[in-house]
Amino acid sequence: GYMDVDCDFIDFTYVCCTSPLLDETIRKEIGEFSRQLRSNGSSGTGQISLEFFQRKKARWSFLSECIPWEVWTIRLELINLTNEDDKQICRERVGDMLSDKIVYITEVMNRHDYLPKTPNQTELDSVFDTNYPDVQPYLFQFKFTTTGPSTNSVGKTMKKLFKNPLSL
Repeated sequence: GYMDVDCDFIDFTYVCCTSPLLDETIRKEIGEFSRQLRSNGSSGTGQISLEFFQRKKARWSFLSECIPWEVWTIRLELINLTNEDDKQICRERVGDMLSDKIVYITEVMNRHDYLPKTPNQTELDSVFDTNYPDVQPYLFQFKFTTTGPSTNSVGKTMKKLFKNPLSL
């Protein structure tokens, strides 16, 4: 099923599926990002990405490779607000920005040519995560950094590929 969720610190409500195990997985990943972002060694800036991928058989090995078909990234900077008026204004702005982004994502995801094609029954786990007993979301993973935005470039990625092809 589905349920409405009210955010604690911003004026925002969203709909999510009622899967305790999926909820636990997501909270664990976001919690780790939050802990690192707030740690003393962090600059208070970072980014977290939710990457949706599809598993494909590699051409020259027995391993499968993960091919991303969508990546959503949020960049964050922690700020200190000293009075309640500033906090309220910030809550409203963040809520408005999140609403706009979710509407945009929904519009894009509703395009029929956008999502990976549903595979046959024997290959469902190449597109969907079949480990959850109550839902089968698209395969996904979180990636995050707390040292500022990613500085990976095509050149750096190619150097990594030539130095150690299995490191990517």
